[in-house]
Amino acid sequence: MKTNILLILGHPSQNSFCNALLDSYRKGAEAAGADCKTIYISELKFDVNLADGYKTGETLQLEKDLVHAQELILWADHMVLAYPNWWGFMPAVTKGFIDRILLPDFAFKHHSGKLFPEKLLKGKSLRLLVTMDTPKWWFYLIYRASQYQILKNIVFGYVGFNPIKFSTFGFIRKSTEKLRLKWLKNTEKLGTQLQ
Repeated sequence: MKTNILLILGHPSQNSFCNALLDSYRKGAEAAGADCKTIYISELKFDVNLADGYKTGETLQLEKDLVHAQELILWADHMVLAYPNWWGFMPAVTKGFIDRILLPDFAFKHHSGKLFPEKLLKGKSLRLLVTMDTPKWWFYLIYRASQYQILKNIVFGYVGFNPIKFSTFGFIRKSTEKLRLKWLKNTEKLGTQLQ
């Protein structure tokens, strides 16, 4: 049976190294027999602001592009999200996409008397490809990869993704062409392993 993989570009520009990483992953995954589909967040038409949170049904009305994105998430066995680390986290449009799409009754469901919600996206795995202009060792040693803990435990793990794995690419600004080609090759290999 084919593995369905959803690739999501969280960089506002398709002319980015994040997109090159996604292309490399796709190449490897398709060589391994996976079926791949892609979402370019920058092309979607939606309001990034969740407004009143989950207080009113009005805020939960999804634009057509977000409805389609939810359908693709349900279709996928594995998701790959590539984005740049800007000011310690992902770009605003990518965070807005997550805010608007991981909604109650789609990604999680609260039940009376239960402390934790039901995880509605169980059975799906996730790989995050994160570029940064911070030296990799500094990101892990000084910042303790704090955004990864948030994404793993509070965001994607909360709704059921497991396992959740991270690939860090930095320091982008100081990287050589040789190093970037190595990163792309390693990412293609991850794709062939479907992880």
